[in-house]
Amino acid sequence: MRPDSSRLVKIAVVGPESTGKSTIAEQLARAYGTICVPEYAREYCKYLNREYTLQDELNMFYGQLALERSLVPLAKKKRLICDTMILTIKVWCDHLFGYTPAVVLETLRSTHYDFYLLMDIDLPWVDDPLRDFPHLREHFMEVWHQELQAIQANYAVISGQGEDRFANARKAVQAFLERPL
Repeated sequence: MRPDSSRLVKIAVVGPESTGKSTIAEQLARAYGTICVPEYAREYCKYLNREYTLQDELNMFYGQLALERSLVPLAKKKRLICDTMILTIKVWCDHLFGYTPAVVLETLRSTHYDFYLLMDIDLPWVDDPLRDFPHLREHFMEVWHQELQAIQANYAVISGQGEDRFANARKAVQAFLERPL
């Protein structure tokens, strides 16, 4: 169904580590003349010189929510592009701690995104001090499929190298925006 043109359309760019989420989210925001909500966890973890704790995951959860809410008023053309969203916290909590806190699960049930772009693992791994699991990319790709299906998300898998990846993302978003009611 075509999104209602009178309300904000939220598009989340998600997926495993090192799949170009930030790049694609920023490119889409520029292409649609709106704002990109950055990944709060990237700044949070930048100077964290220890293993993540469950409290860190909750801090990132609250931080991502607050950051997104603070940027909604800056969205233009009724579009908001999000470089990740709080489902990422569930993925990491489940993996690292074996469960997700109830507040995250409750908030996920009441938080809506209109469309998701799931970034494929077809890009080469790029080392980064904030990335942890190069050997688990296939696993996390499957986890993302399962999580998106569990919330009955409307999503597309985005593959391709370089400019082709952005072109594929743009085409998927445009097709979503142009769907008949």
